[in-house]
Amino acid sequence: MEQQQIPLRVTAARFVRTIRIFANSDVGWRAKLLFGGLIALLCGLNALNVVNNYVGRNFMTAIAERQMAEFIRQAIFYIAVFAALTVVGVFARFAEERLALLWREFLTRRIVNLYLEDETYYRLDVSGKLTHPDQRIAEDVRAFTVTTLSFVIMLFSSTLTMVTFSGVLWSISPLLFGVAVLYAACGSYMTIALGRPLITLNYDRLDKEATFRSGLIHIRENAEPIMLTRGEGRQRVRLLNRLDELIANIREITAVNRNLGFFTGGYNWMIQLVPDLIIAPAFIRGDIEFGVVTQSGAAFAMLVGAFSLIVRQFNSISNFAAVVSRLSSLHEEVARSHATESGIEVSERDGPLTCEGLTLAPSTDADPPLLKELSVSIPSGTRVLVTGSSQAPGAALFRAMAHIPTPGKGRIVRPAGTLFLPQRPYLPSGALRQVLVGPEKESEVPDQLMLSVLHELGLERIVSQAGGLDAEHDWEKELSLRDQQLLALANILLSAPSFVVLDRAEMTLGPELLEKIMRLLSKRSIACVHIGAAEGGREVYQAVLEYGDDGRWTWSAKT
Repeated sequence: MEQQQIPLRVTAARFVRTIRIFANSDVGWRAKLLFGGLIALLCGLNALNVVNNYVGRNFMTAIAERQMAEFIRQAIFYIAVFAALTVVGVFARFAEERLALLWREFLTRRIVNLYLEDETYYRLDVSGKLTHPDQRIAEDVRAFTVTTLSFVIMLFSSTLTMVTFSGVLWSISPLLFGVAVLYAACGSYMTIALGRPLITLNYDRLDKEATFRSGLIHIRENAEPIMLTRGEGRQRVRLLNRLDELIANIREITAVNRNLGFFTGGYNWMIQLVPDLIIAPAFIRGDIEFGVVTQSGAAFAMLVGAFSLIVRQFNSISNFAAVVSRLSSLHEEVARSHATESGIEVSERDGPLTCEGLTLAPSTDADPPLLKELSVSIPSGTRVLVTGSSQAPGAALFRAMAHIPTPGKGRIVRPAGTLFLPQRPYLPSGALRQVLVGPEKESEVPDQLMLSVLHELGLERIVSQAGGLDAEHDWEKELSLRDQQLLALANILLSAPSFVVLDRAEMTLGPELLEKIMRLLSKRSIACVHIGAAEGGREVYQAVLEYGDDGRWTWSAKT
């Protein structure tokens, strides 16, 4: 798990930058309109609270003095103010939620685009430096937008409350005003001192929750292999260990919350008593009317509440600090993944597939290179077998050609649109039509051509079993690995790239079917580089690239 090392200044700068990007985006005008309306509604709420404070004072004074006509008039005012507060409060909440949703949508779309750009998702996964980016994108973005907006609103409302109710409380008693400020300052200091560990603990809790949940998802997605290998015991130990770590973390959080609760509970209860202790003697002496006692209590509570934003919201603030730090870590790792370049340069241009001075490094420095100074040029329409005594060099070459970060140096130039077929292909869930041609080309490829290719590969039964080209299925669960390979090959035949690179296809398809595939590729003028076994079937290839255990290689072509 990565540690929280990002400086506060950097995090704050990114926080401000995120808001600026949102404000200047295509939806920025809607955000500004909603925010302006929200500020106006909050000002209205604050003004109504001040009016409510004075109406409450007059209402209680009318009761104390037994003035029925004044009591009825103030009761009507009271009801009208409550109604106005309800209407304005509902619209303010609605505007806040819509603005938060707009911000979340914008920010999530932006992060998803960055996550899927330049193989960032892969680089983050293999680096292992960032845990659970999926949770950060889905949950932390939601918490960030909602909580940020909530804090901005609370801070703005608290500022308005400080300005308006400071005057009210000062007019009642300057002493009570001073007590309110001192009381809130001491409370904020003690809350920060007692609750500081919550920031780190909440940061860890989010990761531990995600780790436990990912373990449950792993069992669901691998239910059959776990059952076949009787792996329930191992999975149980793994899950319960993760649960133990999560429970231990939550226990620490609850212990800190307990200590914090002792202070904040007493702090909040004393808010009700302090103004009465100071103002009640003046009422007893007859210096003020009874309504002033209740007014001072309400004004004191409002002012102390405004000054005590940290006390009232410390748990939310500690959670928010963890969320901001996690999103900052995500931004940091995305930027670092883009800055990290492999020693192997991969570029695209029309023409042959070439390797220039390509050296593939081994896993340890003590071993010889997997491939040493490979320089070959494979013309269009050529079928090439890449083989050797071990699988490691071939696997590394496949990854390097696919532009997957691979240790080494040199240059690979491949034709644009080159496709790659690994031993276990990726078939997204969805309609068969989308698996064959992709949603962007559905209208360009006629159904008859799709059915013809499936027939050539012996997959026509899949159409009837699936219920047609438009029925949606989870193909990785419903098809055998062999049929998955053939379905991926059907996609390649329909896409008709100039080059395709296969990885150990004979292990799934067998030599006879592989030979048929080679003829189908040749018929469509698709060049093929097959990284496979050396035994048999060499007659279907026009050239063989063979490597040895010492990294040396030989190239032999048919004349």
